[in-house]
Amino acid sequence: MQTQLAPAFQGTADGQAAEAILRKCVHCGFCTATCPTYQLLGDELDSPRGRIYLIKQVLEGQTPTRSTQLHLDRCLTCRNCESTCPSGVQYGQLIDIGRKLVDAQVPRPLAERATRWVLKEGLTSPLFGPAMQLGQAVRGLLPEGLRAKVPAPEPAGVWPTRQHARKVLLLAGCVQPSMAPGINSATARVLDAAGIQTLIAPEAGCCGAVKFHLNDQDGGLAQMRANIDAWWPHIDSGAVECLVMNASGCGATVKEYGHHLQHDAQYAAKAARISALTRDLSELLPDITPLLQDQLAAVPKGVIAFHPPCTLQHGQQLRGGVETHLRALGFDVRVAASESHLCCGSAGTYSVLQPELSTQLRERKLGHLGALEPAVITSANIGCITHLQSGTDTPVRHWVQVLDAALDAR
Repeated sequence: MQTQLAPAFQGTADGQAAEAILRKCVHCGFCTATCPTYQLLGDELDSPRGRIYLIKQVLEGQTPTRSTQLHLDRCLTCRNCESTCPSGVQYGQLIDIGRKLVDAQVPRPLAERATRWVLKEGLTSPLFGPAMQLGQAVRGLLPEGLRAKVPAPEPAGVWPTRQHARKVLLLAGCVQPSMAPGINSATARVLDAAGIQTLIAPEAGCCGAVKFHLNDQDGGLAQMRANIDAWWPHIDSGAVECLVMNASGCGATVKEYGHHLQHDAQYAAKAARISALTRDLSELLPDITPLLQDQLAAVPKGVIAFHPPCTLQHGQQLRGGVETHLRALGFDVRVAASESHLCCGSAGTYSVLQPELSTQLRERKLGHLGALEPAVITSANIGCITHLQSGTDTPVRHWVQVLDAALDAR
């Protein structure tokens, strides 16, 4: 797709990056078949191809409108289209550029600006934990819509204290320690059983995705730099073999630190190394599965439905690892027979900003997962877990918690 950049974008990093991405698009439309919002709305402008045309128009000098902004807002950034695209269009990068350029020209209504500010500042604030605890204490009194965003409290569990020669660094996350503290401790216990010690750098915080995707890209980049500073002593000394992410949304972001900071002379090399050392927890399964085989006491009966998050199967291009290795350990893990590639509707803050579309996608996903008649639904991202749980009485957990429970039965 040829693009004639307007003078305002010629010679800029965003303009050059967008033009290079647009050049790959051949208008084939394969992306529309796997786009969740196009499936729901049937509007070409709510498909990747339609949004690409809108962004192209802005780059060529056409003034964007509020309608342009809304069509870009409706994108989940699930990146399913990237898995489908035969030309390798990096749509996720393009939509971030497009939103940045459009927001610079189209003012948002005051209420919308306020909501987005509260999300980007509140979710990443140290005060989020106390606020979540307060919400959980009065959860039964909360309105239904708000109660759906406040999961029932759960114990964190015991953190292992054994020392091991093998060590990894885990990102605790910004909301996960408060919303589902058991995930991090379950991760540490499973790795401990495999002879790997889990470390956490307390100075590390949000991966940067929340602010970056809410178009506070400078704020997101600042969080990325802060995390690199927190992790670097462990990395540079060789004390840890990799960075482990048990929230696939964080993993997809940290694996792109090298891209986001490529023009930062101070951080580019460090960011590239951080990205290269980052592993989703499931990427450790080929190594640790044989070590856990003899330590399982009671593999649960019943079907374990697995919803692969978009940030895992599309953002990181990791598919089949969780299912394959848990099945090897005796778990009856299954993915939905239909639309397992589609988003559940969580998509970070999307469930707050686009509640109607998000709820439709959640119900559609739960319908497909429910057809498996599972005893438990599992996933690999805190957002998906919380969102799915808000629509079903079937327990929804991280897959590592199910594995940990089987080890705990010893």
